Amino acid sequence: MKLTILIHCQDQSGIIHSTTGFIADRGGNIIYLDQHVDKQAGIFFMRLECEFTAPHDFNEFRNLFSLQVAKVYRMQWSAYQDGEKPKMALFVSKYNHCLYDILSRYRSGELDVDIPFIMSNHNDLRYIGEQFQIPYYHYPITKATKSNVEDEQLLLLEKHQIDFIVLARYMQLVSSKIIDRYPNGIINIHHSFLPAFAGAKPYHAAFERGVKIIGATSHYVTEVLDGGPIIEQDVAIVSHTHSVKDFIAKGRDLEKIVLARAIKLHLSRRTMVYNNKTVIFS
Repeated sequence: MKLTILIHCQDQSGIIHSTTGFIADRGGNIIYLDQHVDKQAGIFFMRLECEFTAPHDFNEFRNLFSLQVAKVYRMQWSAYQDGEKPKMALFVSKYNHCLYDILSRYRSGELDVDIPFIMSNHNDLRYIGEQFQIPYYHYPITKATKSNVEDEQLLLLEKHQIDFIVLARYMQLVSSKIIDRYPNGIINIHHSFLPAFAGAKPYHAAFERGVKIIGATSHYVTEVLDGGPIIEQDVAIVSHTHSVKDFIAKGRDLEKIVLARAIKLHLSRRTMVYNNKTVIFS
């Protein structure tokens, strides 16, 4: 059995010793450990990977760790078994570049995840679902139908036991109805280097401002538009010789790369959210 354990709690003496000692006492070998202390907030964060050669009952391990370690330090913690393949739903609209990139990585085995379906408010990208043999659900959305559509989306998400959602250029605001069901479990890609140029048409706004770099940002979705915890970012250099069209072309390359990195970080349990920020473990 191989486990990944994520922990955060008030910083105090003995956390690492107690955690590693608990694992060692049960014949476990720690193969990775990284920790961080936010000194300003006084919060301790740790990501740990361990493996056991002898069989162990995962639920028993969780219960004992909770009683003997986590409760002592008042930890917020989670543990994941290696081999648990998360289920990821893809939400898209009309842009295909992020969707193609994700599905290509998925087909090549780069993303260790299941994708039960693609969800869209348009029918434009159905051919991509058919090409990759992934079910494609079309739910047109208007102001009048949005609430009912989200109810139907939630039913589908629950039916397929979806673990997290990726908005691969899904051009609809997701309401609290879905956000509350997937806290820190909805990943978005925004086509600017947040917090600059949030909202619609950021490339046009960046062009008008005469910026020298443009960027892309992947973040967890909250009810604050483009204001969720940032997972991954990257930039490209631009100049006065570039048009808005050039900005968009360069930006789309960034969007694909940044979103893919964010998905990988989430899948490998390397992200921890606290106070609307992320701790990203290497």
